[in-house]
Amino acid sequence: MPHNYDYDALIIGSGPGGYVAAIRAAQLGQKVAVVEKGALGGVCLNIGCIPTKSIIHQAEIFRGRSKLTAMGVAVDDSGFKYENVFNVSRRTADGLSKGVAYLLKKNNVEVIIGAARLVSSHEVAVDGADGSRTVTARAVIAATGSRPRIIPGLEFDGKRILSSDDALMLKELPRRALIVGSGAIGVEFAHIMNAFGVEVHLVEMMERILPLDDGEVTALLTRLFTKRGIKVYTSAKISSHKINGESIDAVIDGAGGNMTALSVDKIFVMAGRTPNTDSVGFENLGIDTSASNGFIETGDYYQTAVKSVYAIGDIIASSPLLAHAASAEGEIAAEHIAGHKPRAARVDIMSIPGVVYCEPQTASFGLTEEQAVSQNVPFVKAAFPYRGCGKAVATDAADGMVKLLASPSTKKILGAHIIGSNASELIHELLLARNAGITPAQIATMIHAHPTLSETIMEAARAIEGWAVHA
Repeated sequence: MPHNYDYDALIIGSGPGGYVAAIRAAQLGQKVAVVEKGALGGVCLNIGCIPTKSIIHQAEIFRGRSKLTAMGVAVDDSGFKYENVFNVSRRTADGLSKGVAYLLKKNNVEVIIGAARLVSSHEVAVDGADGSRTVTARAVIAATGSRPRIIPGLEFDGKRILSSDDALMLKELPRRALIVGSGAIGVEFAHIMNAFGVEVHLVEMMERILPLDDGEVTALLTRLFTKRGIKVYTSAKISSHKINGESIDAVIDGAGGNMTALSVDKIFVMAGRTPNTDSVGFENLGIDTSASNGFIETGDYYQTAVKSVYAIGDIIASSPLLAHAASAEGEIAAEHIAGHKPRAARVDIMSIPGVVYCEPQTASFGLTEEQAVSQNVPFVKAAFPYRGCGKAVATDAADGMVKLLASPSTKKILGAHIIGSNASELIHELLLARNAGITPAQIATMIHAHPTLSETIMEAARAIEGWAVHA
């Protein structure tokens, strides 16, 4: 006899993975509920990618004052208050959170406010403002996201040592900032603070900033950051720090034993994130997270060891910590739950674009040159500089390049890496080409409008074939 569950699918968490999974399941005729203990939209929308991009947009406007001055315009910025920037970012986040609420309601997804905890394979206890209750579901999707990782000795205090969450809630920026960690979050905040006039010191323990990205891209970004006045320390770590009144005295141990002593107002720790799996109740189902630093192992369709329980997004071991990856995983899980044939058993990691929204932006997918070498993957490569593109030069955006890796035998695109203006938008032409089996030779002969930044894609494809015109 069939079970009488309260829901076909219950989603824990309403971030980009959770709310998209809920809507997709509802579209496929499932009775769906989302449990959320905070604001709808999760970390990404409320204290992550959305407010960050709002601040970055305003930072670029502010940084553009020099261009107005060059035109002879007198710019008086004496009335500038960073709190106004903060307020715009909060209005943006709040508005989009309401948008998620509208979408869930439109698709008949019930929203349950409270903290969820797995009790059994089909039962979830929810602790809300009105008390506790237990709901049942034929399938559960855990989409609980992540939080800033704590480094021993640099624990967050919300005043002097801050997380990325804390940084987004600042109404006033410090005069001097030390940022620990140069992944996407650290690099974006280095760009933001520098744009608003903060003295920025960026520390990375690996050999280069954005250590997982292509080496030529990160080398160019480092040069451009340094030119802007951002102090970059690689192969480095903070060996000591001491709060001294209103400032922090810190010592950075750098490459070759070099030591740098400096005084800053705040330290921002942006060295990775921790999965939110410690209070979800996975242990009640025998799902072990201890062997993988808190992450969940999943199989096809993102099922855990308990087949009625799925996990997606930042909490799973095989996923990059990206909102759009979580959304795609959520759609696959929802389709599997509904008995609808998913596009694939899992997302192709090589087809997930990664973007860093500093200036210039970086965007990439697939193999880096370093990965291709280490994995003994044969490749040919070519790069085309932005300075060879008329639109880039005309718009004062000549710093950048498009780099392609392709198979010498099949001509298939193995990876693409862009640094430059609008890289986040340009990357998708190459990703579509890869997914559709379109070769660089075909891109090379496709007419691109002139002048556009997309001509850099065409020229990079031509360079792979050995006949770039403007290089």
